[in-house]
Amino acid sequence: MKKTTSSFYDILGISSASICLIHCLIFPILTILPLGISHNPIIDLVFASIGLFAILKITKKSNLLVSSILIVSMCLIWISILTDIFLEIHLDLIYFGGIGMITGHLINYKFHRKQKH
Repeated sequence: MKKTTSSFYDILGISSASICLIHCLIFPILTILPLGISHNPIIDLVFASIGLFAILKITKKSNLLVSSILIVSMCLIWISILTDIFLEIHLDLIYFGGIGMITGHLINYKFHRKQKH
């Protein structure tokens, strides 16, 4: 049962981080177009909250490498989002954090699948 639950959180984390990364990469292009769309860091905050929920569940049961990757990546994402909200400075740390989140969740997912077989 624990393996299934961990896989669920890995899939949730991979999905959230992938959608967030796509959002962060495509959104600057959309702001160039005259569509009247403006950047809202609250959307980033929603993605980060989902990711934080997933890594809190995963880091309790994962190895040191996966936990470290996920925690460092989440810190990079939160630093970037909070800097954007409070200082209105856009940092590229969010991209590295998103890639790290996807990588950490994939490693953890593959590790649990390997244990299952």
